[in-house]
Amino acid sequence: MDHTVVRSAPGSPPDRRHPEPFVMIIFGAAGDLSHRKLFPALYNLIVDGWMPDKFAVIGLARQKNDDTSFRRLARESAAEFSRRLIDEALWEKFEQNIHYVEGDFSDPKAYDRLRTALATVEAAMPQAKNRLFYLATPPSFYPIIAEQLGQHGLNKSADHWVRIVVEKPFGRDLSSAQALNQKLHEVFDESQIFRIDHYLGKETVQNILVFRFANGIFEPLWNRQYIDHVQITVAESLGMEGRGTYYDSAGALRDMVQNHMMQLLCLIAMEPPIANEADAVRDEKVKVLRAIHPFSTRDITENTVRAQYEAGTIKEESVVGYLDEPDISSDSRTETYVALKLAIDNWRWAGVPFFLRTGKHLAKRVTEIAIQFKQVPHPFFSQTDTPLEPNLLILKIQPDEGISLRFGAKVPGTGMRVSTVNMEFLYDTSFKDAAPEAYERLLFDAMLGDSTLFTRKDEVEAAWELVTSILNVWGRARGPIATYPAGSWGPVEADQLIRGYGFAWRRPS
Repeated sequence: MDHTVVRSAPGSPPDRRHPEPFVMIIFGAAGDLSHRKLFPALYNLIVDGWMPDKFAVIGLARQKNDDTSFRRLARESAAEFSRRLIDEALWEKFEQNIHYVEGDFSDPKAYDRLRTALATVEAAMPQAKNRLFYLATPPSFYPIIAEQLGQHGLNKSADHWVRIVVEKPFGRDLSSAQALNQKLHEVFDESQIFRIDHYLGKETVQNILVFRFANGIFEPLWNRQYIDHVQITVAESLGMEGRGTYYDSAGALRDMVQNHMMQLLCLIAMEPPIANEADAVRDEKVKVLRAIHPFSTRDITENTVRAQYEAGTIKEESVVGYLDEPDISSDSRTETYVALKLAIDNWRWAGVPFFLRTGKHLAKRVTEIAIQFKQVPHPFFSQTDTPLEPNLLILKIQPDEGISLRFGAKVPGTGMRVSTVNMEFLYDTSFKDAAPEAYERLLFDAMLGDSTLFTRKDEVEAAWELVTSILNVWGRARGPIATYPAGSWGPVEADQLIRGYGFAWRRPS
């Protein structure tokens, strides 16, 4: 009998947790993040029955808008990017509680107007005095907004909760991340701060914990005795797509490795938490980050590769090289590709290399974790054509979410020949309902006050400590940066890196 429980809409979902009534205040409400992610996520949460009956949204941005024009923008956002079609009755009810405040984030008068708007909303909806602030702004405004919220007394309430969601990037290096944490803590308690990384909201990323700790078959093998090495790949086929100014100030190491890839590494390498609770899970993730072998200058030289894409072809279309992209300086040394080898100095993973790679304008868009097991100690089956491949477990994050297991099987016939076969699990075929978008899950958890899928202060700083050591060495380096043709799988230097340890990069199918 199938006891699988999945969400269904409309109506009350099987998970009975519901947020208390609240007001969500979005700073940068007219920007791209609000347009593509936040309003579509809020609408889908309404459709799926997750939201409280009493809630409101106040957008604050510098653009000239009023309630009417802002509601129209919000509807256009939901209509274009929501995974659900617009239900006119639901939307009409929702938009009556969407409001707009015009103002500059550094102008104290904007916060006076915000306080007035909050008072008006709360007078009409007395139950909704909890507040969720969302910083969908450039990072330079994070400390300014936090300080202004504190000065205007909006950061706390005697009888109701107040929370703040902070987008990535959370700092540019260790010192800036520490400074931002300190600034936030002058105004908010750690329990009020939700540092968001949308990768942790993906269903397949959350499924890593379920796969490891809800099944008894793999965890006994999840260690140095049986696992040969691990590869984590986050490949993007797109290039700058109008983000050249931001990207050239960040680069692949800051943009992908410090946050997304370190989160994937932690979920793969962490010990079982004592409970499915926020701090229990995050404690184990921090232990992984602290156990990563610190890089010396020599380690960084030998075990990291950075590169930029040159002109090439992707899907039969010619693309320019990174230095010819708009808004990119012709002498930029910003990396669009990173490969590195990490070692985790603990009992479980001693001697198991972890290889990470990410890049722009690679051969295809794919995110996956490949866990290769050790060869059998004595392969007594004779293979006359191709050698038997080792077992391989692949956790596919995107675009085709699922899990694949490679193992040996007998080829039909009179002889004893062994061939490699794959056993596949795909989300789309096993679960018929469309999976919620990452921002739906993360917004819902922030409303509930569940910080399990959000990064904690010490976790952010531990990841930055490793990344900053690499940035410092790269910053002192001279000479040309490696290159790779757009549409390839990266530079030859990355192949040489992994080959030096006796392995080869996996080519995702």
